[in-house]
Amino acid sequence: MNQTTKIPTVSIFDIPFSKLDMNDTVAYLTEAVKSGRPHQVITANPIMVMAALDNPEYKTMMQNAELIVPDGTGIVWAAGVGGDPLNDRVTGFDMLHELMKAGETHRWKFYLLGSTKEVIQAAAERLQMQYPAAIIAGYRDGFFGPEQDDEVVEEIRKASPDILFVARGADTQEPWIARYKERLGVPVMMGVGGSFDIISGKSKRAPKVVQKLRMEWLYRLLREPTRAKRMLALPKFAIKVLREKEKVTKTS
Repeated sequence: MNQTTKIPTVSIFDIPFSKLDMNDTVAYLTEAVKSGRPHQVITANPIMVMAALDNPEYKTMMQNAELIVPDGTGIVWAAGVGGDPLNDRVTGFDMLHELMKAGETHRWKFYLLGSTKEVIQAAAERLQMQYPAAIIAGYRDGFFGPEQDDEVVEEIRKASPDILFVARGADTQEPWIARYKERLGVPVMMGVGGSFDIISGKSKRAPKVVQKLRMEWLYRLLREPTRAKRMLALPKFAIKVLREKEKVTKTS
């Protein structure tokens, strides 16, 4: 897909979600890597949409991203309720693996940022074994404060990756990428949430049957009860969609 081609989107509460399927998304990001220009990719779910509705700065950050894909089942459902349907989810975990696969063909360099030292090291080692022709150019844990941001940015710049995966939690990883996008200068930068935990073996992804039933959120909640407070955004999102279905996919 040519970078000059406008991405088809559906606006959900004024946040533009890509209508591209996984294959077309990877094709678009392959062109993004070739372009050399910084692209922020957000894999968004209803919790992030609700955060954007509560926080104008967060919403603006999302709207300024080059690509937002529908990671959550609730996003696909909301688009259908609003009358401008999406084909399906494009999950961040699966896209990470699709980009690593493409990285083998193109000999891309990857940098992994986030999680604990043990998890990020194990994730880097496993990804390098799984995709030996791709290049893990560097990695570091996500436990650093604002006073170390400059150091981390320079570390990533020196590694000169084609793709940067960041796992620091949805409330910090996307704003961090947005803040340093131009300085980092990485062609593709994407928040990947808990993906490194799963890749390293620390956590398990929901079984295939649970994924097919679109109940991954419940699986994660049962395994991590501490997520309960954050998950309260899901019923709020559903109620808002049903109450305002005429406005869901309308841009203001």
